[in-house]
Amino acid sequence: MRFERRASPATVSAYSFELRALQDFATQDLSVSDARSLQTRDLRDFLASRVDRQPATTARSISALRAFFRFLMLRGLVEASPAAKLKRPRASDKLPLYLSVEQACEVTEAPSKDTRRASNLALRDRALLEVLYGCGLRVSELTGLTLGSCQIDQAQLRVVGKGDRERIVPLGGCAVDALRNYLAIRSTLVHPKTGGQHEEAVFLGRHGTPLSVRQVQNIVQRYGVQGSGETELHPHALRHSCATHLLDAGADLRTVQSLLGHARLSTTQRYTHVTLDRLSEAYTRAHPLATRTPAAATPPAASPGAQGALEQREGEVLIASECASESEPYAQDESRLE
Repeated sequence: MRFERRASPATVSAYSFELRALQDFATQDLSVSDARSLQTRDLRDFLASRVDRQPATTARSISALRAFFRFLMLRGLVEASPAAKLKRPRASDKLPLYLSVEQACEVTEAPSKDTRRASNLALRDRALLEVLYGCGLRVSELTGLTLGSCQIDQAQLRVVGKGDRERIVPLGGCAVDALRNYLAIRSTLVHPKTGGQHEEAVFLGRHGTPLSVRQVQNIVQRYGVQGSGETELHPHALRHSCATHLLDAGADLRTVQSLLGHARLSTTQRYTHVTLDRLSEAYTRAHPLATRTPAAATPPAASPGAQGALEQREGEVLIASECASESEPYAQDESRLE
């Protein structure tokens, strides 16, 4: 997968995890040691044994199974794929977590106010947050940045995303200043005993080694609490916030797609749900017609010829209303069941 499909290391790791789980389930629960003997019902039992998982995680499991048995088919080891009949669960409609503009500013500025943080680490954290939010990077793209990919004089980064697709991302003024300040003290982040330091990685730990994804997650969570009071803030939320704020400010979908490195426009379109919800709330709150009760229409005067028919209709309505009032208790009881 890494070389033929150019899958990211995270995808390779996730698929490997799923296949190891399938192997354990097949040997322990099905007493099957050869994957070629597995049937569709066996794969369904495997998925059913993990019902506590989110729909997106189950969908990933199915994708891994399909890829594995497709590989066996291409090698002539099986005639048909038992995973072909598996149906992916419906994707969740849950909107991504994002910050308001004010909260995003508070989070990115939080390292400069953190008196308990060493000054060199505070400068690193400020640059890290500015790049994550200002450029909308994935956490893996951030940890993969090299000194050669930072073109600060041109205010841009060269980013390698999913599928090894390369794109150029502009740097805002705050991100440029924060990066310059951090790179000026980057040389202080070295191993305390050997004095060694990674030569290419932009963001380093206190011992001169490249930051891991987990370390970046911890840094973002730290300043999420300090800046916005958000205890579950994660790096991808800053990416979501970047996209949402761009669309709020009038950026078109194609521009945001190019900036985020989405292969499909449909992935970018989910952020429009957030902006439309915000637009609807703003309209309801601010527009004078949004909450105004419409005036009752004045019925036209009945012609003399139609007066008799109108009186007859009013009599029918009166009878119908009396019947309805007699059954009102039952209607009320039924309404509680809806």
